[in-house]
Amino acid sequence: MSVAIEAQSVSKIFNAGSEHSVTALDDVSVEISDNEFFTLLGPSGCGKTTLLRLIAGFEHPSSGLIKLHGENISSLPPFRRPVNTVFQNYALFPHMTVSENIAFGLEMQGQSKDNVAQTTQEMLQLVRMQELSDRRTSQISGGQQQRVALARALAPHPKVLLLDEPLSALDFKLRKDMQLELKRLQHETGITFIFVTHDQEEALTMSDRIAVMSAGCILQIGSPKDIYEHPAERFVADFIGDTNFIVADVVSENGKQARLKFMSGSEIDVALPEKLFGADHVTVAIRPEQVIISVDSESALLRGVLEQKVYFGTDTHYHILLPDGELFIARIQNTRGQTEQFECGAKVGIGVESDAIQILRD
Repeated sequence: MSVAIEAQSVSKIFNAGSEHSVTALDDVSVEISDNEFFTLLGPSGCGKTTLLRLIAGFEHPSSGLIKLHGENISSLPPFRRPVNTVFQNYALFPHMTVSENIAFGLEMQGQSKDNVAQTTQEMLQLVRMQELSDRRTSQISGGQQQRVALARALAPHPKVLLLDEPLSALDFKLRKDMQLELKRLQHETGITFIFVTHDQEEALTMSDRIAVMSAGCILQIGSPKDIYEHPAERFVADFIGDTNFIVADVVSENGKQARLKFMSGSEIDVALPEKLFGADHVTVAIRPEQVIISVDSESALLRGVLEQKVYFGTDTHYHILLPDGELFIARIQNTRGQTEQFECGAKVGIGVESDAIQILRD
């Protein structure tokens, strides 16, 4: 698959040379493929929107290159890039109708009236807004405005569509609906989508690949499954979903595996990440839903005392106090016919399979 967007050793320093300089991006490199839904995920201030603005042309890199299909576009202004952006506030014209908003960019390009009309109708159909085509955008809902903004951005058939947290203003249910809608639009158009969000669930739901960012750097790139199940660093594991962090002693290692010993005295062989060896102690991540708990605490990998149960309908969260004072959370799905009950104050064992334990780089 060909590369649509490539950032090569890109850095961005605001107020460079002054005592108030800020490094927003620090030597970032990433390749984003054609027809990919790629998400930049991270907390506020991590650099994800700055990278998006560099791709759009609203900012220029302090060093490094931005390439589009192999062509260096680092110095090109936004209007000369075949890239469109959907902003957080949509930036629609409230005095125009839905159709007029969609047609606006095509008219500015000097396209013929027939082509503008045909493309506008295609976009209305794509975002399912035909019945509201003559309604002013000030008279439609937030979710409908977002569809119009998407249609306007897609109308010129850009090679890349940039989306800067476009769902953040929507209510919960509408946000869920629009996540599926965005994925449908990306699949139907075949356009590369680059999506910025701080919402982990949103990224996992929609993306082909995710880049997790922190402090101006990309820490890990991978599929949602890889990022969730095999986080490389503590920050990634902590930022994506709920997890438990446990310290273990390294008894031995053979290059690909390490034998770990936990505070319970139990030992287990765990896959050793690349370039991580020679440590006496490691931190491991264990997802709450990837464990089982039982009244048999002696043979379990970990053991503790059940402090609290929290019922969530589909599952129950068990808060277990470990001997070192740390709290471990186990999430057990509630199933029909479930008979085993665990009472607060009881000693319980926590069973964990080897492939559910991820050794982290701190």
